[in-house]
Amino acid sequence: MNGKIISGGIVAITAVFGVSLYYSQYYGYYQEVSGLTSIAVEGREIAVSDYVGIDADSSGLKLRGCFTVDPTAFDGVAPPANPTPLTPPKWFECFDPVALEADLESGLAVAYMAAENEKDGIDRVVAVYPDGRAYQWRQLNEKYQD
Repeated sequence: MNGKIISGGIVAITAVFGVSLYYSQYYGYYQEVSGLTSIAVEGREIAVSDYVGIDADSSGLKLRGCFTVDPTAFDGVAPPANPTPLTPPKWFECFDPVALEADLESGLAVAYMAAENEKDGIDRVVAVYPDGRAYQWRQLNEKYQD
């Protein structure tokens, strides 16, 4: 009888721990960001509209953003060496890294280096479509990609 109680307690504690870990990884550390009217790109402010994003203090790589912009505002901005959108949590639906990466490879979207080494070893990249849809994320720079 005592073995069943102990086993049940272990299973219950494991379930609570698992749910807590899942929540903290997919929801707990993220903060939703909305209402931004501009983003910094190579030291200049570029106007944006309809900004929806996420970010977190726990990691510099958690930034994702979806917004609308004038594509000509990026004239003269350098492209990054290897733009690779990182996967956001599933509940952040506006950011599809698989489609975005395919569109970058095919030329349907163009990537720009918004901030090189924005945080130690982390660059901020913006991808822009001709119709003005745009996305931003942070990724490890070449220094740390080996």
